[in-house]
Amino acid sequence: MNQSEECEVAVVDHGVGHPLLLVHGFPLDHSMWEHQIADLSVDFRVLAVDLPGFGISQPLETPVSICDFADALAAMLDQMRIDQPVTFCGLSMGGYIGWQFLKHFPKKVHSLIACDTRAVNDDDRTARGRRLMARQVVKDGSDSIAAGMAKKLCGQTTFDRNPDVTEQVACMIRSTDRHSIAAGQLAMADREDATSLLQTVKVPTLFIVGTEDVVTPPAEMKAMADMVDKSKFVEIPYAGHLAPLENPTAFNAAVRQFLESTI
Repeated sequence: MNQSEECEVAVVDHGVGHPLLLVHGFPLDHSMWEHQIADLSVDFRVLAVDLPGFGISQPLETPVSICDFADALAAMLDQMRIDQPVTFCGLSMGGYIGWQFLKHFPKKVHSLIACDTRAVNDDDRTARGRRLMARQVVKDGSDSIAAGMAKKLCGQTTFDRNPDVTEQVACMIRSTDRHSIAAGQLAMADREDATSLLQTVKVPTLFIVGTEDVVTPPAEMKAMADMVDKSKFVEIPYAGHLAPLENPTAFNAAVRQFLESTI
């Protein structure tokens, strides 16, 4: 794992070929992409990052915005001298960052994969809940939210049949610095609505969602896909909000097919 001291982003860099940038969800790290790193790096250059404050990247000590995360990823690519436009694959919060990355760095984007995410910003109730959790986690620590969040992020099939995955997710959350979790929640609560961007997207785009996702349900993601010209939409069975981790075989097949059809 390499880490940029300038942009404070740690990155796993495996494989050669077309660059596939994997951006994790909240409050996780690059290890949620373990199956994609192992499989897709056979044919593509896979870059799986730890966003600032997450994984082994430096903990966040100051407020951050979704645009700040996008800026950090652009700086990372520049420092690594990756001039070739990437396929940006972001899950949940990673998807929020993807909209801003596309908006501010369009020349760096070859194609886009939006996983279990949304374009609309938070309503008042959701934003208020994020701010409450931010205060709670600073006071009580990451462990106070780990089990509950893991259960919500994973689908019912995963929770019932593959509890090791749910525990893996809980462990990722427990290992995340409490201040970084709080900063991430506040960044998401204050993010801008990206819905208007959807109709302007010109790059090849794939929307992927778990059939059991209760956070960003399939119907919501299908509505987004319908707004993006010539986009593709795929539902991953037996998966919730973390489709790449819960059903990697189906997820990887969809990503591989998309990449092979667009590069």
